[in-house]
Amino acid sequence: MQLFDIPASVLLSQLLLGLVNGSFYAILSLGLAVIFGLLHVINFAHGALFMLGAVLTWVGLNQFGINYWAMLVIAPLLVGVFGVAIERLLLRWIYKLDHLYGMLLTLGVTLVLEGVLRAIYGASGLPYSPPPALQGATQLGFMFLPNYRIWVVVASLAVCFGTWFLIERTRLGAYLRAGTENPRLVEAFGVNVPLMVMLTYAFGVALAGFAGVLAAPVMQVSPLMGQNLIIVVFAVVVIGGMGSIMGSILTGLGLGVLEGLTKVVYPEASATVVFVVMVVVLLLRPAGLFGKER
Repeated sequence: MQLFDIPASVLLSQLLLGLVNGSFYAILSLGLAVIFGLLHVINFAHGALFMLGAVLTWVGLNQFGINYWAMLVIAPLLVGVFGVAIERLLLRWIYKLDHLYGMLLTLGVTLVLEGVLRAIYGASGLPYSPPPALQGATQLGFMFLPNYRIWVVVASLAVCFGTWFLIERTRLGAYLRAGTENPRLVEAFGVNVPLMVMLTYAFGVALAGFAGVLAAPVMQVSPLMGQNLIIVVFAVVVIGGMGSIMGSILTGLGLGVLEGLTKVVYPEASATVVFVVMVVVLLLRPAGLFGKER
């Protein structure tokens, strides 16, 4: 069977693999959207913190014997604690300045973090195998899909939509949104706004750390693994609408599938199709697909 002169098995396989990549885009862009939407900080360190989550996972197994499942909790917590240090020591001084200061500051954090880890572990990839329970593959009729990649999709979707529900449908989320718009009013209700802001940044970067743990068995763990991915993730956030939680999730998944489709139809354009979409969206709708015009 063929669709558009392309074997259906090839087309479906690439679309499914694109959904796996889209899961990484969605969870990373979600963290960026949470931080920008609630704190108005362009967190350029997000790729480095994603990498930190993967490196911590490798270190946990190879130097301390901590398995994947434990690191799925420990690594995001450690990245979140590191995020608290960044917020308290650096970011809190620039909240009232132009967004450009936050971007440059977090870019500096990225270069320092990558440089330190590169000096310790080198630039070559560090292998990390999937946990025994997720090894092997499932026969779908048109392809064998590794069980670990199924887990990546399920875990990413659960975390993404859980975060969306927390921010958009709970009282805590309402406090978060109100605290960034009118902190004095929220403080009048007894809410500690600086603490809330700090924990919001920690939660956003912990999402990057969680994505790093998921990526460790799929990508080569390396101090430079976040560099290429972060550019695509920023494009996802821009297309979805800066600060839009649902926009980041749906756009990340959709662009991953679009990349997969492009690899079948015109492979030469697969690396640039996301940026072509970004240009078109910015021309037609500058606030992004799900963003609000100011």
